[in-house]
Amino acid sequence: MAPDCFAPYSGAVSLTFDDGTPSQREKAIPEMDKRGLRGTFYICPQGDNWRESYSSWKAVAAAGHEIGNHTISHVCSGTLGLGGARGLEDWTLEEVEADILAAQERLVEIAPRQKDWTFCYPCYMTFVGRGAGRQSYVPIVAKHFLAGRGGGEYGFGNIPAVVDLACFAGLDTDRKSGFEMIGLVEELTSRGQWVVFVFHQIDGSRLTVGSYDFNMLLNYLHRRREAIWTAPAAEVARKIAGFQASARAR
Repeated sequence: MAPDCFAPYSGAVSLTFDDGTPSQREKAIPEMDKRGLRGTFYICPQGDNWRESYSSWKAVAAAGHEIGNHTISHVCSGTLGLGGARGLEDWTLEEVEADILAAQERLVEIAPRQKDWTFCYPCYMTFVGRGAGRQSYVPIVAKHFLAGRGGGEYGFGNIPAVVDLACFAGLDTDRKSGFEMIGLVEELTSRGQWVVFVFHQIDGSRLTVGSYDFNMLLNYLHRRREAIWTAPAAEVARKIAGFQASARAR
């Protein structure tokens, strides 16, 4: 049943990128454009001069890549020690929603022609509060977005028939080889699944993948373009949403 979702393709792949790092514009996007591959870029339009700082992303959107919401504040659990006086344990659902919607107002200026929007949970974390008061903000994402990308277990993709699009799984690529990423795609798409890769930096110091390995994956996806569908997250999510709706109606 699941493979029918992507027919005539065996499965689907989305290349997603977090935080809008310079190496994405300098090293990832040019190589993707050469091969006709489009990705999803989750950015946090921060600062008083955000229009100037993020103006280069307008061209990325105009070229057919998806721009996604990654909040403004990029708040994660305080236990990660990433800075800031308050972690998610100290936030409320109302504060998270306000931050997400503020980011969306800015992103619409960057990608005014984009119709479908997806969200990315910073640090893959989907909660606010602590202990007995801990709450999921997945329902907020489900209310405002076509889909939301969370974290996933290594070696598993998203099964179209059952995936919760408000929190679909992404696969970390930190220091993975091209052979490893290709192997994941080959096996999981053969099962009719949606493989969502998560990239941060290319040739960076942390949360990175090497350009050699990244380009190896791109070459493979381009070579296999007749069998494996590579598309931005929103396009694949829209296809899955229709597939799930049809299944419920039967």
